[in-house]
Amino acid sequence: MKRITALVLFFCLSFSMTSAQEKKDQQTPQKPPQAATDDMMKKMMELASPSDAHKKLEDLVGVWETETKMWMAGEGSGQATTTKGIAENVWILGGRFLRSDFKGEMMGMQMAGFGLTGYDNYAKMYVGMWVDNLSTTLATMEGTFDRSGKVLTMYGKMNEWMTGELGKTVKYVTSVVSKDKHVFEIHDLSIGEPNTKVIEVTYTRKK
Repeated sequence: MKRITALVLFFCLSFSMTSAQEKKDQQTPQKPPQAATDDMMKKMMELASPSDAHKKLEDLVGVWETETKMWMAGEGSGQATTTKGIAENVWILGGRFLRSDFKGEMMGMQMAGFGLTGYDNYAKMYVGMWVDNLSTTLATMEGTFDRSGKVLTMYGKMNEWMTGELGKTVKYVTSVVSKDKHVFEIHDLSIGEPNTKVIEVTYTRKK
């Protein structure tokens, strides 16, 4: 009888130890092989580093004098309102994003704002954002350059409080004319062709 009891205790103890080890194995994540870890780090560094796509934004770097034209109902709907301003574009975060700081006027009011433009290596898209003191909206956008590498077209969503529209699609176009000039356009696609352009900002490099 004692022999049977000892055997029972032995098997119970063995089962308990095995179950505890299996549970521990399940809770402890297995480390990937070193080669896999090295590949992951290499891929991460590639995605995190400035690329040739970032270099296409280099023509926008500098201090610029701006002339802004605005049409309330789209270009061609009447006389444009024209204002002046100044913008400075600089690389930040090791050349990963281009920061643009702007000061000027809009609809008779002093305007100040800043934006970020960069390239998402993983999504393979140019990305951007904009905020200013005339709104509580954070505008976001994404898009691509054309084959020439001189025209960047991006799309985003915006809310229009004057018309009550929510999440309407807006097109943003940046055209590099030369090292000393580029033009930025905002198109309200809800207006309909051919008068979708509502804002045109001409940037001339400050001498």
